[in-house]
Amino acid sequence: MHLLNLVFDGPRDLRDGLIIVGKTLAVYVFLVGGLRLLGKRELGQMNIYDLVMIVVLGNAVQNAMMNGDNTLGGGIIAATTLLVVNRAFNTLVRRSKKVERLMVGEPRMILNDGVPMKAAMEREGVTIEQLQAALREHGIEKFEDAHMAILEVDGTISVVPCEAGVFRSRRHYRALRLP
Repeated sequence: MHLLNLVFDGPRDLRDGLIIVGKTLAVYVFLVGGLRLLGKRELGQMNIYDLVMIVVLGNAVQNAMMNGDNTLGGGIIAATTLLVVNRAFNTLVRRSKKVERLMVGEPRMILNDGVPMKAAMEREGVTIEQLQAALREHGIEKFEDAHMAILEVDGTISVVPCEAGVFRSRRHYRALRLP
């Protein structure tokens, strides 16, 4: 029986369990906000250094969430809190367009009619080299051969090529509009 108590031990009382819940919520909100501030491009282009950062970040916040409680019960409380809060957050994002825009963001045009939109690229943290790489991935060598490039909310860059090399200007689209 003593061995079972050692394996399935937990917080000493309800107060300790609620402290773990509160700290876990605070860490979740902090991390979601911090990752959102990083921008779409960084999350869409994860590399080995980002993976290491996430693993180390998880280890760093573990102690803050656990309130010095490294018991199985404490870990289950923290994990359950994270799962429930994440599910609730995802439901909120799905149901509210305002929250979705705030937390997920919106696609942003970074190249229009063959011209890179430098201000938009700078706001989103996209370099000319990254845009050129995205164009090459779509079989396009020059900016002029792309009608538009969109930075999607997941950090990927979608490219729409010009039709058979035809350059389409805003004037062209205005002329096509019906009265």
